[in-house]
Amino acid sequence: MMHISISAEMAEACPDLRIWALSCEVKNTESDPLLWEEISRQEQVLRETLHIDEINKWLPVKATRQAYKKSGKDPNRYRPSAEALCRRVLRGLPLYRINTLVDIINLVSLKTGFSIGAFDIAKIRGEQIILGIGREGESYQGIGRGEFNISGLPVYRDELGGIGTPSSDEERTKIELSTSRLLLIINGYSGAEGLPEAGALASGLLTRYASAAHIRKIEINTL
Repeated sequence: MMHISISAEMAEACPDLRIWALSCEVKNTESDPLLWEEISRQEQVLRETLHIDEINKWLPVKATRQAYKKSGKDPNRYRPSAEALCRRVLRGLPLYRINTLVDIINLVSLKTGFSIGAFDIAKIRGEQIILGIGREGESYQGIGRGEFNISGLPVYRDELGGIGTPSSDEERTKIELSTSRLLLIINGYSGAEGLPEAGALASGLLTRYASAAHIRKIEINTL
């Protein structure tokens, strides 16, 4: 398992932060009809139980937004990915079909409210990832966004630079059809509540739809 740590500046800004991470071998595919049936059911659940004005009150989303404010970012301009996904569903817009691994991650976010980082391990440089805070002028290519301003955002870095924020992961380490080793990170900015359940959900979906094997898990906190 790659070593994951939390920088002092991040720990000071978000002392309640807890991290649940998983690495595994996977077989990715373009799309899985059975998985999309699950996604469609969850979309319907959200439409029936959640109003768009209530999304930012959902504890995992609320806590991530608060983390943005504490580290120096406006969460209304740079929404956490789980919030953005839920808003898209409640506005009646279809979710993008990317590939099975990304679709699984989106489903976990829709069910739990956690923004999840997912990376191709083969593309990560070095043996350590550190969660810190983005700096002004730091180069970062958000997936599908181009140059992305991560100043004031929580950001995971490998030895070459940023690879993931709660708003967008980086092009350099993104999940593709060729991905065979996955690193998945769930951030609980309000503490450990809901993290084990979200992790179990992710593990089950990865096993069912991506033939996950050699699963390794780790929990990290700021203490």
